[in-house]
Amino acid sequence: MSGVQYVHGYSAREADRLADQANTLSELLHHDTAYPPGSLVLECGCGTGAQTVFLAARSPAARIVSVDISTDSLDQARARIEAAGHRNVEFQVANLFDLPFGDEHFDHIFLCFVLEHLAEPAAALRAIQRVLRRGGTITAIEGDHGSWYCHPHTPEAARAVQCLVDIQARMGGDALVGRCLYPLLAEAGFRDVRVSPRMVYVDNSRPDLVEGFSKNTFTAMVEGVRDQALSLGLIDQRTWEKGIADLYRATEADGTFCYTFFKGVAAR
Repeated sequence: MSGVQYVHGYSAREADRLADQANTLSELLHHDTAYPPGSLVLECGCGTGAQTVFLAARSPAARIVSVDISTDSLDQARARIEAAGHRNVEFQVANLFDLPFGDEHFDHIFLCFVLEHLAEPAAALRAIQRVLRRGGTITAIEGDHGSWYCHPHTPEAARAVQCLVDIQARMGGDALVGRCLYPLLAEAGFRDVRVSPRMVYVDNSRPDLVEGFSKNTFTAMVEGVRDQALSLGLIDQRTWEKGIADLYRATEADGTFCYTFFKGVAAR
């Protein structure tokens, strides 16, 4: 979408990481999102449909329109929805800042992990607000890379993660946007804004989260910026390799990991 620089890229590995992330976090992030039968829902920035399948499953009688700027991502999303057997979703190429819909066209709007990639998230929310009916709701979910910690914790691990934050900032995004969700929604003119933190805590008693989140979501996401981090001189190779190894070290039997997502719900 205009104004979007997707720091993680569009590789097959990234598509797998997004699926792992969505599957692992589905209950945490989506258990309290469901739309009434007959309602019309816009999903902004659906990407490869990793979140769309949960929207469709939890609101089977709602009509969902999922948009993205990438035709390749939409093709993957369409295939994912068809494979899951959902028939309540349609896909469309659209720019977040210039949506091809009339004023107050949708009953509800949903976006997940989109604002972090935008140079002007408040402007995006104002643009989105135009197509939401009076009294309709918006739901936005974002992470915050400043919320993570692990045990054992090392300076090298922290440096590797900071590379991702810095690269995203250079691309115009904000990897710390989760903490800004309340003021962003309020600034955009939404009312009754409510933001709830959704913490993921991982230790050896939760092997599904060790694999699905600590390894395959968070550490894989950090690993994905290796070439950029090294070429930009943000970190040297030895520090990078130790930092990644230390992140994996925290997934061993005596390690722990923690990260917080933020979910905002508001009305127009």
